[in-house]
Amino acid sequence: MDIHISPHDGVPIYLQIVNQVKHLVATGRLAPGEELPAIRVLAEQLVVNPNTVARAYRELEIAGVVEKRRTAGTYVSDAGSRMARRERLKIVTERIDALLVEARHLGIGTEEVIELLRERDEILQPNS
Repeated sequence: MDIHISPHDGVPIYLQIVNQVKHLVATGRLAPGEELPAIRVLAEQLVVNPNTVARAYRELEIAGVVEKRRTAGTYVSDAGSRMARRERLKIVTERIDALLVEARHLGIGTEEVIELLRERDEILQPNS
């Protein structure tokens, strides 16, 4: 599991873990039924207190993204896959917002951005 934290981010470390796990689930890099690293293992990898990882896992469990299995670990829940579309749309919406702000700052109108998106989509389509 590829998670990177930044103590200088301004976002609490446990929330950085929560957000990144949600992102990994939403993008399909963590599939339903896949096991997450043990709390101590992830804490060692990230060089954080195990309580921080435990809190993140609890938050993810409350959100329905993961489920704990007694003595078997923590796994991405099947409910996580139902949430995936909503999370994916959230990620794309944030990027669209950033794109629109940047375009306005550069004096590029919405219609021109839409046309550029269509052109880029055509170029990036498989078998084009």
